[in-house]
Amino acid sequence: MKKIFIVIILLAAYADSNAQLFPTLGGQRAGISTAQFLKIGVGSRGSALGDAFVAVDNDASALYWNPAGLVQFDQNQVMFSHNQWVVDINHDFLGAVYHLDATNALGVALTTLYTQDMQVTTEFAPFGTGQYFSYRDLAFAVSYARKMTDKFSFGGTVRYIEETLAELKMRGVMIDLGTYYWTGLGTTRFAVAVSNFGNQLAPDGKVVLVGRRENSDWQAFSPPTIFRIGFAFEPYQSEDNRITTAIQLNHPNDNSENVSAGAEYSWKNIIFLRGGYKFNADEQNFSFGFGVNIPIRIAYCTVDYSYSNFTRLGNAQRFSIILGF
Repeated sequence: MKKIFIVIILLAAYADSNAQLFPTLGGQRAGISTAQFLKIGVGSRGSALGDAFVAVDNDASALYWNPAGLVQFDQNQVMFSHNQWVVDINHDFLGAVYHLDATNALGVALTTLYTQDMQVTTEFAPFGTGQYFSYRDLAFAVSYARKMTDKFSFGGTVRYIEETLAELKMRGVMIDLGTYYWTGLGTTRFAVAVSNFGNQLAPDGKVVLVGRRENSDWQAFSPPTIFRIGFAFEPYQSEDNRITTAIQLNHPNDNSENVSAGAEYSWKNIIFLRGGYKFNADEQNFSFGFGVNIPIRIAYCTVDYSYSNFTRLGNAQRFSIILGF
């Protein structure tokens, strides 16, 4: 007993001094992929749940998280999301989902990330040359999903991306694949999604350096492919109240594996309270948010907000609105 107590004390002291008990395995892969804006989550609801959303996704944000989720709801939806990302970067998403029938759905989505104009600096003009440049990312996606049975659904997305940095442009095409399965045991379900699968990308264009030197030879990098597997269920639900819980394993190709967990409380499907946490993630840890469902004459409107905390970079706040018809 005494030995066990000593071991517990040593482990607690180690964890306290090193911030985490287990090493961040895979961190050496950081920085090996490009088009990083594709890793930024879409929608306030999923972000409030700590990104543990692939097995929960039953709204238009499935266009980003898991295309198989497009047939997990019945309404045609239009969604807009604005994300005030870290260091004054703006991230916007616009998507629409149309149900062809009870088993097939189509969707389109547009994602942008952009900054304000920035001054051009050189070795000899560190405070600016009087010229300005801009940075902008763009992604346009088309998705299709089909409900194969009453329990199993499958979906896919084809996404064109374009990244602009001053005179340089990078273009590419990527694919998302997703599945969604209801186990038949209560409300338990799990989902698997692979996002941003494609060829390596390299910029086009040339840059004129000091002394009129030119550089047009750029290295190619892989897209930020990520594999997600999630599990969700409702531990409690009644006519007026519902609690949804989710846990998700994330395996990116350019960083350590991490685990996300989240929970959502719903009152009469009108008011929603949410919270989540990311384990073994370098920067982001906790998140929370809320939402309200506002029925109107011709449709229903859901407004959501989320706050995501970062250990060194501050925070990110998202606002999203979904219109269902």
